[in-house]
Amino acid sequence: MKLEEKIKMFNDIFAPKSGEKVLFLIDKPHGDIKDNDGWKESRGMANEWYNIFKEMGNKRGFSVDLMEFKTSGMHNAPISKDIIDTIKKSNLVLAVVEYSVSSSLLPICFTKDNITRGAVMYLEKIMEETVFKANYAEVKKYAIAIENMLNKAIGAEIIFSTGDNLFIDLRNRVAKSDRGDCTKKGQFINFPSGEGFTPPYEGASDEIDQFGPSKTRGILPVDYNGELVKYVIKNNRIVDIIGKGKKAEEMEKFFNENESRRNIAELGVGCNPKAVITGNVALDEKVGLHIAYGKSTHFGGKIDSDMHLDIVYAKSCPIEGTTLTLINEDGSKIELIQNAELSYDLLK
Repeated sequence: MKLEEKIKMFNDIFAPKSGEKVLFLIDKPHGDIKDNDGWKESRGMANEWYNIFKEMGNKRGFSVDLMEFKTSGMHNAPISKDIIDTIKKSNLVLAVVEYSVSSSLLPICFTKDNITRGAVMYLEKIMEETVFKANYAEVKKYAIAIENMLNKAIGAEIIFSTGDNLFIDLRNRVAKSDRGDCTKKGQFINFPSGEGFTPPYEGASDEIDQFGPSKTRGILPVDYNGELVKYVIKNNRIVDIIGKGKKAEEMEKFFNENESRRNIAELGVGCNPKAVITGNVALDEKVGLHIAYGKSTHFGGKIDSDMHLDIVYAKSCPIEGTTLTLINEDGSKIELIQNAELSYDLLK
């Protein structure tokens, strides 16, 4: 990707302006949290972007700073107060991280009267020839269409390539979309962008009397490097684990450490036509279906937790979401995903 192409992308997606403060936030390994080649590549690209932004800032009159911090080693674990204070003083925050900080950055961006807009990303060179070259006007159109569909639906039926089924209760929640626009204060994106997403109805204590328990139920299968583990879901919670291997035992312990981690937190549908499966969740989830467990309060759900983790079920993943059917209040159905692929024709 040529320098001029990168600068155009930065202007189109982030639009840094004269007088603004831009902050690059980069996590780094430490102690038992080991480095890896992909993480090194991501940090290298972050430093390259930082230097380009510095040059842009010198010409246009905005400042650019870089802040490194020791990673928590867990996706969407809370970040420290000093980092939060620095974020709140910045106009544009670009968090290039191995472990997502979306659940900390997003609420700051959405706070009334804040000055901040932000993006969380994990960078790979392959993105320069794939998702970074997407037509983001088109991606925005697709993301809004999925958001609207999710908001009209009261439920979603999913059939996985393992033969398992999962029903997700979509009542009483507001879907959102990641459109690839981070040009105005209060906006937040994951970059690369392109998805519609929603928290399920969770049947929390302040709503269960009126609406009853969540109807989310079924099996959520997960592949851990060849070990198949199946999570039994009832009332939107992981209530049991099917599996006899080491990972099944490890995950049982993981969920027992904090019961809020058992919450089904998100149904998302990626819609970036240039996205490809690489094993990087930040990129993979833009291909198609993904489901998360853990924290949901940062985008409209009711359950707080110490983590939020996405599992991707797009075409070419170890386990695919073969079909995703949205069910509307009038009983009509939309098969949004067929043969593990998003039906883009429905979004035009």
